[in-house]
Amino acid sequence: MNFAIIVAAGIGNRMKSDLPKQFLNLDGLPIVMHTIDRFYQSNTISEVILVISEAMESYWNQLCVKYQFDRPIHIAFGGKTRFESVKNGIDYIKQNFDIGPKDYIAVHDGARPIISDDLIRKAFQGAYEHQAIVLAQKSVESVRLGNISTNTATDRNQIWLIQTPQVFLGALLLKSYQQDEDPLFTDDASVVEKTGKSIYIVEGDSKNIKITYPQDLQIAQLYLKLI
Repeated sequence: MNFAIIVAAGIGNRMKSDLPKQFLNLDGLPIVMHTIDRFYQSNTISEVILVISEAMESYWNQLCVKYQFDRPIHIAFGGKTRFESVKNGIDYIKQNFDIGPKDYIAVHDGARPIISDDLIRKAFQGAYEHQAIVLAQKSVESVRLGNISTNTATDRNQIWLIQTPQVFLGALLLKSYQQDEDPLFTDDASVVEKTGKSIYIVEGDSKNIKITYPQDLQIAQLYLKLI
């Protein structure tokens, strides 16, 4: 089986909205519902697990009624950090499904609604071959490493900008999330990498943006027409 954990338990302070960004409206539907539909409609995915804040459960249920959103997905509750939220999603899978040696788990940001079926399939195909993959794109900008006053130019061809979904052999991801949380765990690949497993990069898509700032909604509105 192929599972997709969609992480939507964050607050999204940079959006400058009282409502967490994943619930903001995009083309007549909350952002996270677009995201869920991308995975639910993909033949690659067997089960979708949505991770939300427990405090938002009632609001989520109201949204489902309002938009007649009746996708048969599973709900897990988030933690204080992204690490805890993903772990809770993984624990839900462990408790409700038998994870076999050919099962894979994708972890995706709830605020990345512009994900095509082709890219989902491409990500899983990479995981079938390498067990642990991230989607990423090379930087097209010049890059400098350091702080404001002390920094050095860096070869941008060696810089990869990471996206989601990140896809892993299920047993590997379950084992990786048994570790204690580390401040260096900025995504799931960094958690898996600490176990000694190499991460393979699969070319991503520039349209696969994470909605972070208000202007990103306008960009996403345009991109929706292109997938």
